[in-house]
Amino acid sequence: MSAAPNPSNLSKNSASQSKRLILASTSKYRKELLGRLGLSFETISPEVDEAPLPNETPELMAIRLAQAKALAVSLSNPSAYVIGSDQVVDLNGVSMGKPGDHANAMAQLQKLRGQTVKFHTAVCVAHAGSAKTVNAITEVKFRELDDAVLEAYLLAETPYDCAGSAKSEGLGICLLEHVRSDDPTALIGLPLITVCTLLRDAGFSIPLNQ
Repeated sequence: MSAAPNPSNLSKNSASQSKRLILASTSKYRKELLGRLGLSFETISPEVDEAPLPNETPELMAIRLAQAKALAVSLSNPSAYVIGSDQVVDLNGVSMGKPGDHANAMAQLQKLRGQTVKFHTAVCVAHAGSAKTVNAITEVKFRELDDAVLEAYLLAETPYDCAGSAKSEGLGICLLEHVRSDDPTALIGLPLITVCTLLRDAGFSIPLNQ
């Protein structure tokens, strides 16, 4: 069951925005990114099982979970516009999500070093039973770094809630050789160019009329 909206999670400019907007996430990264648009929104945990399905590709997993999160919250808030998002790392067709702890993070980075991988960051906007989903793809090349460097990074950044353990907005940028994407905030967790397009299509004014 989705948590009740928390009034303290409302952003500014609510008086100028008629449509109710909900971010189906408790991620501090996605909340900060969406807040850049100056829209009023609430955050609600979607309470969705994020386990992969058998034989599911990384791309389809990201899309499915973004939709599931948005629709789960939309079901109990049908008049609102709900944003759901999910990110999955694609290492040669194998899915990689959040590590959760230090040991898993080290194992992820050991697999990723020297590799070129794709980050699938899917976004879904749901409203009144309908949903539109877009997947933003970021290509990332990881540097060939030894375990001592990876260990120093993990101890300094503790990126255990980041897909692939690569916190690119922090010290994780030191692990990367290049990043290629049409949506620069996708790697952080929410592709704002895509979000702006979806919200404008839904009738939101961005920038918001003051």
